[in-house]
Amino acid sequence: MNSPAESSPTPPEPAVENVEPVVTYPEPPRHGRLLGIDYGHKRIGFAISTPEQTISSAIENYTRRTSALDLKHIRNWCEEYVVKGIVIGLPIHMNGNESQKSAHCRRFAAWLYEHLKLPLALHDERCTTAVVIDQLIELDLSRKQRKKKLDMLAAQVLLESYLNSRLPVRGSETSADAVAETTEEE
Repeated sequence: MNSPAESSPTPPEPAVENVEPVVTYPEPPRHGRLLGIDYGHKRIGFAISTPEQTISSAIENYTRRTSALDLKHIRNWCEEYVVKGIVIGLPIHMNGNESQKSAHCRRFAAWLYEHLKLPLALHDERCTTAVVIDQLIELDLSRKQRKKKLDMLAAQVLLESYLNSRLPVRGSETSADAVAETTEEE
């Protein structure tokens, strides 16, 4: 008879190559415009928040060229919108594990922080592209039209997700806050 360990073996841990160290950056402030970035090897999608950080808007799909030109382009957006922080989408598998794309994204974030010194957040971008593709298909856009809009709209959804993640949770007020509000109403 097999022992319990032999009858239900644990799967081996997957081999992880080129694991990027997790770097922490200063968190983007809660006021002022944030630049959302959907990073890709060929294209980068950009979105911008309102200064109050209540709404995000897609602004551009950018086709990457060289590191120097890419940095100049990103710096121009930061200057034009007086950006106070950057949010970059971090590709994560549905099971929560990071991928090779995650490592590329982390290197891009480190490179960007090194050059711009702006507060930066990496935000889980699971499903952002899929959501955008579904929306664009519903609009009956051709594949070519969808491609033109995809990355910047993914950046918009990503940035909106980040902004929403920072909202206070409903019902999380302290008892003192609830009492103060009730007293003011009376």
